[in-house]
Amino acid sequence: MPAELTTVVLDCADPAALAAFYAKALGWEVSYADDDTVQLGGGPVGLGFQRVAGYRGPAWPDAAKHVHLDLRVGDLAGAVEEFLALGATKPDFQPGGSDWTVLQDPEGHLFCLAEG
Repeated sequence: MPAELTTVVLDCADPAALAAFYAKALGWEVSYADDDTVQLGGGPVGLGFQRVAGYRGPAWPDAAKHVHLDLRVGDLAGAVEEFLALGATKPDFQPGGSDWTVLQDPEGHLFCLAEG
């Protein structure tokens, strides 16, 4: 029985702030918000953020596997600078060489930027 993926939800401490970061980064709009949940729409699937008490972002690098987002951009170097200006951070460990860049959102979730 095939299912349709509708939303990827990230646990976080501050759903509104993290949703604002991704809304600016992706050019998406808030489609739903309450005190504990914010949903963005505008892409092939939704992106949601839910408050979790005591949330701590993942460590990087870490032997444990974590989910991360892969984002395609037109200009890798330019996109890295734009994401850093929005509040992302660039960890020292970069396993992709020049093929992709690993960044962390303001709450520590990992995502990769790749040119394409």
